[in-house]
Amino acid sequence: MAATPADDLIRPLGRSLALVLAVVVVGVLGYLWIGWPEHDLLDAVYMTIITLTTVGYGEVIDLSDKPGGRMFTVVLLVSGVGAFLNFVSALTAFWVDGQASQLLWRGRMGRRLKGLHDHIVVCGAGNTGTWVCRELLDTRRDFAVVEHDPGRMRALLTELGQEVPVVVGDASDNDALLEAGVDRAAAVVCCVSNDKDNLIVALSVRILAPEVRIICRCVEEAMAEKLRRAGADSVVSPNRIGGLRLISEAVRPAAVDYLDRMLRDRDAGMRVESAAIESGSALDGQTVAHLRTHDTGLQLLAVHRRDDRWEDAPDDAAVLHVGDQVVYTGGPEVRRRVERLVRHQREG
Repeated sequence: MAATPADDLIRPLGRSLALVLAVVVVGVLGYLWIGWPEHDLLDAVYMTIITLTTVGYGEVIDLSDKPGGRMFTVVLLVSGVGAFLNFVSALTAFWVDGQASQLLWRGRMGRRLKGLHDHIVVCGAGNTGTWVCRELLDTRRDFAVVEHDPGRMRALLTELGQEVPVVVGDASDNDALLEAGVDRAAAVVCCVSNDKDNLIVALSVRILAPEVRIICRCVEEAMAEKLRRAGADSVVSPNRIGGLRLISEAVRPAAVDYLDRMLRDRDAGMRVESAAIESGSALDGQTVAHLRTHDTGLQLLAVHRRDDRWEDAPDDAAVLHVGDQVVYTGGPEVRRRVERLVRHQREG
């Protein structure tokens, strides 16, 4: 089994403690051999401890006429002092260098990660990943971050201003992805340093979680099709999005300002959301009017039918079916209510 980051932190301390124990065992066996049969195991342990701790109590095994025993004691004393100094040095470094607090932090992260289900896994904590995490925080969605660079991870946590579940590891590594709960996730966002790395991450995720939705950032248009073949459900080009945003600012500034105002309002968390009607939902076979009556805070924009048709601004008489997706605006509380409604099982 591969070593974990926690193993890396505690291994030096474990090695130094093992060396101390080895010296103690050698001392006990040596004194047992020197004093046998007049002296038993307890005497051998006593001699070993008073020698290694240099307390100066009387010898229970007389070494006055045993030059070999004296030489053994000298060697044991020198090696024992060295082993103890090495252990104290390792223990001091473990506490002073922050390794103990880091170990506790990793344990806390591990517990939080294990508690995540239907969350978003963000692979990469660079500029794009930071904006993704910020949006997830604003809309109060559960997520975890995978990043191999500890410095970049610390910068992310500082930028976000709060502790979020993170995994310090390579996003293409199966162990790191599984630690982030990719097999329990609703979606994975791949935004690591370059398109080739994103391709490897997408392929790794698809192998581990065949049903999860994968979204990849893609800078080079030539890589888009390769990313889809590797398992990406959606590919987003920053250059394309940036170009569309630029022309939108030129021809429809008021519309862009409205959407920007929505994104800037971090307290309300208003967003354009969508939810698919699942089998057994209370909305199956119901009208749009029923949905609007059930949640007055919802502003329905469109319905994406299961046959890929779009119905913009549907009227109240429109009937909803399993597989349809409702597109609406609302804050986090509205989103939670709608998600419960589309997944709700009819009684009986």
